[in-house]
Amino acid sequence: MKIANKRDLITAVDRSAEELHQRIDMHRCLMATILEQRVGDGTLKRLSLSSYSPVETRLREALSETIEVLEQTRKAFKSKRLEALRKRLTHVLIESK
Repeated sequence: MKIANKRDLITAVDRSAEELHQRIDMHRCLMATILEQRVGDGTLKRLSLSSYSPVETRLREALSETIEVLEQTRKAFKSKRLEALRKRLTHVLIESK
């Protein structure tokens, strides 16, 4: 059995902290969606917070950030295409869990 050195421990702690941050962000996004009544009971039952690979995690973060920016700017642009894109990305992010 390999004994971990300080660098290995720091790397493990960093990875763990990053995963916690990602789960908190996902929780915030889910709660905002639920509170805005965008998710039905059927969708809520399918949601799960499983572990993701680093690549998947980065993609999910990018999607979440994109959705958030589209949400924040939706009144400024009033574009049906941007609204449809935002809804589609939200749906994809929720279904991918």
